[in-house]
Amino acid sequence: MVTGGAGFIGSHTAVSLVAAGFEPIIVDNFSNSEHKILDGLEQILGRRLTSYEADCNDALAMEQIFAAEQPAGIIHFAASKAVGESVAKPLLYYRNNLNSLMVLLELMPQYNIRSLVFSSSCTVYGQPEHLPVTEATPRLPASSPYGNTKAMGEDIIRDCVTAEMPIKAISLRYFNPIGAHPSALIGELPRGVPANLVPYLLQVAAGKRASLTIHGNDYNTPDGTAIRDYIHVMDLAEAHVSALQLLGRKNVDSFYDIFNIGTGTGASVLELINTFEQVTGINLPYTLGPRRPGDIEQIYADVTKATEGLNWKTQRSLADALEDAWRWQQTL
Repeated sequence: MVTGGAGFIGSHTAVSLVAAGFEPIIVDNFSNSEHKILDGLEQILGRRLTSYEADCNDALAMEQIFAAEQPAGIIHFAASKAVGESVAKPLLYYRNNLNSLMVLLELMPQYNIRSLVFSSSCTVYGQPEHLPVTEATPRLPASSPYGNTKAMGEDIIRDCVTAEMPIKAISLRYFNPIGAHPSALIGELPRGVPANLVPYLLQVAAGKRASLTIHGNDYNTPDGTAIRDYIHVMDLAEAHVSALQLLGRKNVDSFYDIFNIGTGTGASVLELINTFEQVTGINLPYTLGPRRPGDIEQIYADVTKATEGLNWKTQRSLADALEDAWRWQQTL
């Protein structure tokens, strides 16, 4: 079962699951995704995946799906994810992101569902003192309710496993997913003004917005702009498959672990813009603006544990991700 399976990461993970021999069942309430993504998946896969329009907070609806489908495991993406909105509407985020997880955890033992992969985030590290961050890097207080729900979600799962609930779980701390499926049949669909750099950049390149603003060029980085670890969404999707396979091999009643999922390399905002211009030949207009409150200066992952423990590593470059993302943007 892939909750939030019509969303950006969920839909790409569904493709990777099929490639690895799994049968994904999509559950999505379409609050932040579009039905047309299911059509795109059908074109890629050559068949329609089973999908349910349901909210993971609706325990009765989830119970009916569990009873009908008897899933072997769950990859839980479904969550509200806009940092700015979470600051303005904290209760919406706490209710949606935490209650949905607890509904699943309560139902899993009843239906003998053992494996759970949880969608966490590098936001749990805040602005770390030392780079790159490892899984042992201390978590810092989150700068937003969204980030807090990811840290609290991890803790809820850990405590359930500590209580010896019959659950095997992995939290994947994503860095910055970008890109799209190379077919350009599925990709990221931001609603309204994109909050993330790449979707905004793509809309500028497509002529839908006049200019990109770089928020802060006075950071303590080589070119003064903020550094992030940008990972191709298909590499991220494959990490979920590897996590599910690892859980399947664990011959124990309860288990919990955490993995960083990134490239292990940071790229600055200016590097990303330059790479985009190189792969597309488009000159991107941008202006320099002040730092945004809550933005961190730089973060990138140490991915040693994922490489060794999940037998996984990224296969695609920043240029690949931007090229695929631009191909997708041109279909919109």
